[in-house]
Amino acid sequence: MHILVVDDKQVVLELVTDILKGYGHSIETASNGLDAFEKAQKSPFDLFIIDHLMPVMNGIQLAKNLKQTAETQDTEIVFMTTQDVSGVKALPEARLFKGIVAKPIDEKLLMQLIEMSSKENTLLHSL
Repeated sequence: MHILVVDDKQVVLELVTDILKGYGHSIETASNGLDAFEKAQKSPFDLFIIDHLMPVMNGIQLAKNLKQTAETQDTEIVFMTTQDVSGVKALPEARLFKGIVAKPIDEKLLMQLIEMSSKENTLLHSL
């Protein structure tokens, strides 16, 4: 899968990139929501992994923008947060996410969400 990972912390970008590359995925990164939105307009992605709290454009605003754009509206989003996951799940915007992962990242949970997204994408493209 071609995945865009978005986080303002370089150490998180490197960690998630290393994990995903280890599973054979192609990764691009962005350090804020605006940068990510611009990259999403230029290149198709199979999945977005987006941090919650970032400068310039936060993860929720980025997710809203992606879902309102024809080219990216059907692309799944995995949301990462340092906040209480149950609190994030209670937000009205939580419906925009395929799943929510707490930081520090649980590799097993992250890969389960990506695998589910990959299977659904395969089913959609085979119809």
